[in-house]
Amino acid sequence: METMTEEEAFALDEYYTKNPPKVDPSKARIRVPMVRIDNITAKYLTEKARDTHKKPAEIISNLVREQIALQSVT
Repeated sequence: METMTEEEAFALDEYYTKNPPKVDPSKARIRVPMVRIDNITAKYLTEKARDTHKKPAEIISNLVREQIALQSVT
């Protein structure tokens, strides 16, 4: 893979700063809310995903549903 020079990188940065791409959010295929997580959580999700062959989103969803179920019992 080719690498760009610092001059090329600055030129691209300047171009896209002055000419941001036009994006129509209504045409987005996937809408994923972004959430920041700490390193411990990220490590847990990565290991759990590898061990269970599930996506991190599935793991989080299951954990949230478990918590909701526990709250409805009490």
